[in-house]
Amino acid sequence: MTHLGTGTRRRVQLLAAVAAVSTLTALGGCGMLGGTDDGGTPAAGAGQSVAATPEDDPAVAPPAEAPPAAAKIDACALVTKGEAEKLAGTALQDPPEKPEDRDTCTYTGAPNGPTAQVEVYVGDGAKKFLDIDRELGHKFTAISGAGDEAYAEDGTVFVSKGGVWACIRLVRSEDPATYRTALETAARTAAGRL
Repeated sequence: MTHLGTGTRRRVQLLAAVAAVSTLTALGGCGMLGGTDDGGTPAAGAGQSVAATPEDDPAVAPPAEAPPAAAKIDACALVTKGEAEKLAGTALQDPPEKPEDRDTCTYTGAPNGPTAQVEVYVGDGAKKFLDIDRELGHKFTAISGAGDEAYAEDGTVFVSKGGVWACIRLVRSEDPATYRTALETAARTAAGRL
């Protein structure tokens, strides 16, 4: 009895499987699998895949309808320029012109003013921002009364309502604790607009 090495045995098994599939494919292409109804024409359904339907098998669920597309929310509508200026405590510039339904909005400080910027994100980008900060080990506190769930960290708040996430980030050179209450108020306002 000849002993084959493990590698040789696997190659032989693979070649046997390929040969079997090739044979079945050839037989199916010749009409020998699935039968024919008159000696030359394939029988109805020959060579076709048959999928179970709910009528055939109650364990097969009907295909779910795709959920309706969520309405796009313009990030600049979540925090207006006036609200951003109140949050930052200084005058800010208009955000760059972008099409409606934008998922980011940035109000920057005046070139000759103090360092200030308010960034607003809505949708997947806001959720990704939160996920990354969690992975980095940032400290979060829950915000009450804002959407389905809301969290604050230094200089940033995150809020979710109906599965849609929004993020508001304030950049100032002062201690972030100075702006904590204003950021939480902005989170509650944004949640009401989601």
